[in-house]
Amino acid sequence: MTSFISHTTVDCSDAYALSKWWEKVLDYVENPEDPNLPGHEECPISKRDGSHTVLFIEVPDAKAGKNRIHFDLRPVEGTRDEELARLIDLGAKPVDDLRNPDGGGWVTLTDPEGNEFCILRGQAELAA
Repeated sequence: MTSFISHTTVDCSDAYALSKWWEKVLDYVENPEDPNLPGHEECPISKRDGSHTVLFIEVPDAKAGKNRIHFDLRPVEGTRDEELARLIDLGAKPVDDLRNPDGGGWVTLTDPEGNEFCILRGQAELAA
């Protein structure tokens, strides 16, 4: 017997705002038959093919400390540095730059509520 991950849940203070931000980052969408609206305490977004869902749930507790689980993002197109610039333009905050001279490594950022995530090299960079 095994289990599978139904969805990934992110605790937050404003589920709607954070879901809208991550929609832009991941190119995920909300369910058109049950749209996310301001004031909703639970706001899911899904990969366009429905294969993964991130659920944002409002909780009364403030974020405390480093995330124990986080997203490692890889650009679908372009380079890590191009995606890093895009994410910063969207409001991500750089926390730690762990890029290596050989092109490896990553950059750690936070979303608007302070949740950490990392940006890795893109597929084209890995193939080169």
